[in-house]
Amino acid sequence: MKATRILAAFAALNGAAAVGLGAFAAHGAGPQVEPLLATGAHYQLVHAVLALLCAVWPGQDRWIVTAGWLAAGGGLVFALALSAIALLNLRAMGALAPVGGLLMISAWLLTGLAALRTQTSRA
Repeated sequence: MKATRILAAFAALNGAAAVGLGAFAAHGAGPQVEPLLATGAHYQLVHAVLALLCAVWPGQDRWIVTAGWLAAGGGLVFALALSAIALLNLRAMGALAPVGGLLMISAWLLTGLAALRTQTSRA
């Protein structure tokens, strides 16, 4: 299976998980944990979409594929860290959330660089 198909599938599953987390935040979580869960779901969903975009990017190179994995992984790590804090009271996971944030920022920067490097065909 082509690596970008795996990325697309992972991004789609990540997006589905984000919707589930967001639904739980809105309808099942208590008011104390809702903001953390909603924030995690939001970032996870946005970065699942970025990863999916990277998976279908025309003229893919390793930069854009790497950006996709960074986006998907970063969104997931961030959302899981916030969920662990909210649901399991694992405050130590607060140290993991910035790692997810750094991965997401790196994904955006690589996506921008890949956009500048993309060769367009001239008709």
